[in-house]
Amino acid sequence: MHERIICMWLRKAEKDLKWAEAMLLEQDLDYSTFHSQQAAEKSLKAVITALKIQPPKTHDIEKLLNILDKNNVDTSLLEKERIGELTKYAVEARYPDFEEEPSEEEAVEALELAGKTVDWAREKLRELEVEC
Repeated sequence: MHERIICMWLRKAEKDLKWAEAMLLEQDLDYSTFHSQQAAEKSLKAVITALKIQPPKTHDIEKLLNILDKNNVDTSLLEKERIGELTKYAVEARYPDFEEEPSEEEAVEALELAGKTVDWAREKLRELEVEC
């Protein structure tokens, strides 16, 4: 059961990554950045779950990174400050009063950061002997 939940988190992260890329191609930049944020968030939650920790119900990527750091998970390969900035796309981008739609450059960067985070999570799960 536990491994199934971990893999569900990872599969959802991978699906969000695909949606982020598709929305970027459609120039739907707010939804592209939203899905990039979701991919990063869910991949971090997969690793947290693999540590037998219930991930908090939060969109705050920095909070998730802090949980990993406190549990001695090496996050040094992640650009934590930049990844943490994805949090702003979790909620605001979905509402019409979003102050400013992300630029194409921001959406590309968000997708790149999300992709790196998902790749990092896959590697960490292998290290933790979780096969998805």
